[in-house]
Amino acid sequence: MLALRATIAAQSESRPSLPVVPARAKRVIFLCMSGGPAQMDTFDYKPQTGSKPHPGSAAAFRRCGHSGLWISELMPETAKHADRLCIINGMHADTGNHAQSFLQMHTGERLRKRPSLGSWITYGLGSENQNLPSFISLNAMKPAVYSSAFLPTRFSGTPIGINGEDMSQATIRHISGDHLSLAEKRRQFDFVQAMNREHLLSRPDDRRLEGVIESMELAFRMQTQAPDVLDLSGESRATLERYRVGRKLSVGTCRPTDFGRQCLLARRFAEAGVRFIEVNHGGWDQHKNHRRDLKANCDTVDAPIAALLEDLSLRGLLDETLIVWGGEFGRPGLVPGGKDETGHNARGFTYWLAGGGTKGGYVHGRTDETGARAVEGKVHFRDLHATILHLLGLPHDDLTWFHQGRHHRLTGPDGGRVVTGLFA
Repeated sequence: MLALRATIAAQSESRPSLPVVPARAKRVIFLCMSGGPAQMDTFDYKPQTGSKPHPGSAAAFRRCGHSGLWISELMPETAKHADRLCIINGMHADTGNHAQSFLQMHTGERLRKRPSLGSWITYGLGSENQNLPSFISLNAMKPAVYSSAFLPTRFSGTPIGINGEDMSQATIRHISGDHLSLAEKRRQFDFVQAMNREHLLSRPDDRRLEGVIESMELAFRMQTQAPDVLDLSGESRATLERYRVGRKLSVGTCRPTDFGRQCLLARRFAEAGVRFIEVNHGGWDQHKNHRRDLKANCDTVDAPIAALLEDLSLRGLLDETLIVWGGEFGRPGLVPGGKDETGHNARGFTYWLAGGGTKGGYVHGRTDETGARAVEGKVHFRDLHATILHLLGLPHDDLTWFHQGRHHRLTGPDGGRVVTGLFA
């Protein structure tokens, strides 16, 4: 008990003292679509792109919900929640290179290692649950995008499953075992930690060592709750079917992924008080065979996303959970000449938000007639980050960490703009 109190006190002391901003959300679920979803085939309706210079969209659209949002026929289950979606059709980024834009989407920086969005949020808000990580990345991508970088290591994301791994086998490693009783484990653990803390006395400024000690404390506490959260055996067959758990599709060069299991785990982690949950689906980097791969990807993510939105709503969690959907950039129209190919487009693409105090059944911004660039209601990644932090009650300008002689923040030296038009 004393160790737990000391950990909580240390976390409280490390959190910043910030001006009060009314919080609309308590947590974030980021549905990360790696590779760049084609906005004109999903949520950005461009009926006129059949004329020159672009040969047009690969999908038909229809109006959905009471709001009449235009949504692709490839996302029929998500379309049933149109009145919950806040679509941003004016997104833009700095580069059309995957690695750099993917890093900027997560950290605000294109080239340098910086703390992830999830790390900044857990640094600013702390944890809602002392027995689970406050930041989890499912089907995790590169470590740089869930790293705490110069923030203390306890704010790093905990990966569960590596990109393309069988998610039914993915777990938080080394948190279970019946070779010793819990009391015996506690005595053994206390002995090891006593030696660790004695070692720390000779290295009082070693933050990495402090981080290891803190992570071991969390790992011990996770034994009491994490295995149960990861165990889906208690879910009904109907629930598993709604989420399409166990269904795997291999698209082009993308390895199979059980996206439904990720979404169901995200719901369970949200219920358990995890602050930031990232759900990853790769394979949106569709150049050739665009129509085939696009349809397969949409088919993979559509029903699980709809099930997640429905369950959060039924459990009274959607209003306090911000859902964010999108990738590192979008796609231009299909290339001229009738070829089934696309390229990269960072000048105009789509994100959508749901829950967490956002305006449902609403479209913000637009791209030009060809979908090539954002022309109204433009939202940069810095603006999106500022908006997410604001919805969580964190003023982005004041959420800083002193490193290498200056104060750093997620939204960079120039800051971002809170897009209040997205708020309900």
